[in-house]
Order: sequence, then C-alpha cells, then structure tokens
Amino acid sequence: MIARIVVLPGDGVGPEVTGAAQAALVAVADAFGHQFTFETHLIGGAAIRRDLPPLPQETIAACVSADAILLGAVGAPEFDSRPPGQRPESALLQIRQRLGLYANLRPARVWPGLESAGPLKPQVLGRTDLLVVRELTGGLYYGEPRGISAEGDAAWNTMRYSRQEIERIARVAFTAARARQRRVTSVDKMNVLETSRLWRSVVTEVAADYPDVRLDHMLVDSCAMRITLAPASFDVIVTENLFGDILSDEAGAVVGSLGLLPSASLGDGPGLFEPVHGSAPDIAGLDVANPIGAVLSAAMLLRHALKLEKEASAIESAVAGVTAGGELTRDLGGPASCSAVARAIAARVVSRAVT
Repeated sequence: MIARIVVLPGDGVGPEVTGAAQAALVAVADAFGHQFTFETHLIGGAAIRRDLPPLPQETIAACVSADAILLGAVGAPEFDSRPPGQRPESALLQIRQRLGLYANLRPARVWPGLESAGPLKPQVLGRTDLLVVRELTGGLYYGEPRGISAEGDAAWNTMRYSRQEIERIARVAFTAARARQRRVTSVDKMNVLETSRLWRSVVTEVAADYPDVRLDHMLVDSCAMRITLAPASFDVIVTENLFGDILSDEAGAVVGSLGLLPSASLGDGPGLFEPVHGSAPDIAGLDVANPIGAVLSAAMLLRHALKLEKEASAIESAVAGVTAGGELTRDLGGPASCSAVARAIAARVVSRAVT
C-alpha cells in the first residue's frame, strides 16, 4: 500500500507522542512492505506562535487530500485568555467540522501487566474492554446561539441535536457492536433534557434494524457510577458529545492512565487519529510522556483508514508485549522514557512481522 499521512504534532507533548506513533508506522511499513509518506503541518498553539490562526488554511488543504491524519495534542496556558475562537483548542472543533468527522471511537481496555495500574481492584476491573462511541459534531460544543454578555455576568450555550445526527452515530455504534459482544448502552439524560428524549427515541428506532444487538438505555450519572463499579459490564457505549468527552476520560482513569487511550474520528472525510490525553505542557520536552495512546491511535489509523487489520494487530500485540514486560512510563509507575517505550514497541512490531 502507498498512503499519504498528514501529521499534526501540535502543542506540549504532542510532538513527542506523534513521533512515537510515526516510528511505529515506519516499522509497519518496513516490515510489511508498505510505503507511507508523512507530511507535517501546524495546528493549535504551534500555529498561533507563527502568527497564524489555530487551524491554518494550508493545514486544512493538506488534511482534506490526505489518506489519514495523525494528531498529537493542542492547548497551551499562554493562550488561555484569548477568545474561544482564537484559542488552540478551537482548531479541534474546526477540523472535525471541516472534515465531517461526526463519530469518535474511544476504546479502553486493560493491557497485560496493568491490571493493578488503575484505582480499581483487579477483581472489579476484570477484563474491561469497552468502546465509547461519541457523537462529535453536535451538542453543546457546536450549538448556536452561544456567547457571553457584554457585562460579563452571564453566558449561554445551546445543546441541539437533529434526528439525522443521532441516527448516524447510533448506526456506527450498532455496527461496531456486531464485531464485539453485540451489546450497546445508549447514554442520555432524558429525565431532564429534551435533546435526550429525542436521542433515546431515535436510538430505539435504529435498534430495530439490528435485532442481533442488545440495546439498553442508561442515564449519564448512572453510567458514570457504573464505570467505576463494574467497567467490565460494558461493551459499546454510545452518547452525545459532552457526555462522551467526560465518560471516555473516566474510562481512561479506570484502566490505568489517560496516556493509554487512543481515538479515531471518522465521518465524511479522511479519518483523524489522536490520543485522548491533552497537551500536558508541564512535562513537555522531558521525554516522560506516555506514547501508548498515540501509538494505539496509529493502529486505529491502519485499521480504519487504510484497512490494514494485520498491521494494526501487530502494533497492538507490540504494545501488549511492552506493557507485560514492564517497560512503562512514570504515569504507570515505571522508569522508562517516552522514546524508550517507542523504540521497544517499534522493535516488537518488526519482530512480530518477521516471525
């Protein structure tokens, strides 16, 4: 395969973790005979520092024509006082909307050797392996009107969802469940929110087209509690933008570290793949960031954008070998550097391909 991958390192630890992910992709290309070309562009604070908008036109053009996009992280404290549309984080909302990326897949699982890495007892954590399917281009993050009063003493946001938006994300969740344990939990707040009442109604209608998948509904507060009490009871969770953002981070903490979580944003344009964690400016440049979330995002890139299942599995097996072997960064209680973990994963990818 020949593929063009746009890399958006972004801010903070973004360049370090995308470097690790790119090294894994290079190892895959070498081991399996593919040709991947990488093209780096600016986003977020890295663009603002060059007197560019958070999402430059050149970056948009490169992403639109790419086969896949690998993103690091955006955000820097120095820009926190800027208006929302001029902050680094606004680039994420813009790129999702521009590329039509409405479905965000966030898997969270227990990796070998990390059964005790999180706050839960191993017997509670069990064999947790869940997937959060988050609607990505609707809800409070995009709804209008929004704003702050001229006096600065009031602010407002609008949560808005259409039947079409809910139906398409529900179909993504049910399709994903068919390749897993065939269970979908739809999460809402229908006892309070009108949008959630529409959400529950539409998801129930869509479920009729998937009689082989079991559907249950859960209020978001109950779901948040159950993730901490019985995370292994979930298969696929489908929910709206804000709830999905929060619940997937909670799932990351449960399995040991946000640094372990990858994600894939899919929709009408090229897929965008990024770790769930933020830019972590306090540890940027120290070579201590956990690269596993970014590396696993590269595996999702291979699986979902390039349809290379064997190669994606090679990366995931390499990660499992590294975690089982105890080569861990400090967020997981280990002494290894970001670059050392990246090298270990890449070496295992090559070794697996050879054997």
